[in-house]
Amino acid sequence: MNRTPILIAAILTLATAAGAQEPDDKAQTPQPPAAAKKWSFSASAYTYFVPDGQDYVQPAFKADRGRLHLEARYNYEDRGTASVWAGYNFSVGEKISFEFTPMIGGVFGDTNGVAPGFEMTLGWRKLEFYSESEYVFDSEDHSANFAYTWSELSLAPADWFRFGLVAQRTRAYQTDLDVQRGLLLGLSYKWADFGAYLFNPDLDKPTFVLSAAVNF
Repeated sequence: MNRTPILIAAILTLATAAGAQEPDDKAQTPQPPAAAKKWSFSASAYTYFVPDGQDYVQPAFKADRGRLHLEARYNYEDRGTASVWAGYNFSVGEKISFEFTPMIGGVFGDTNGVAPGFEMTLGWRKLEFYSESEYVFDSEDHSANFAYTWSELSLAPADWFRFGLVAQRTRAYQTDLDVQRGLLLGLSYKWADFGAYLFNPDLDKPTFVLSAAVNF
């Protein structure tokens, strides 16, 4: 009896089974998300129209790659003052989302010092709370140490539109109020965001702020 065809068939069957069971390295090796490999950037400018004062622009630039967060600001802690930041991004949740970035920054210019701070966003459905805060330790005058904050609570009935409340504490310009409060209106179109803020609307001379930001 010629067993050659039977042996050939058995070898082909085993080879086919082995090939089907061979692990796919590409499929089994965890691949990092594509977003974690790429940089994302944003640039913004807030223009302050200060009553009985000098109007000014407050630019900022942010860069993120995975957990790494880098940022630069100007006219934020004080006029004629810049700050540079490094932080670490955290995010959890889906229905209720929470993003938190602790940071450390260096401040130099008319004000000099070191500043720990953070940025955070808490979102639920169409409601969002955002806050960025820092505490500047003035290296030249410890009595000038100061806590800065900017916080927003907004509702977005559509992806392109939001409105809500805003509050800030700053020394970039002088006001009669330690914490200013007001109203906000925001519009988005593709990669651009625009905002209008009215601080202290109940006072005779409120402060008006316009913002524009691009994301890329």
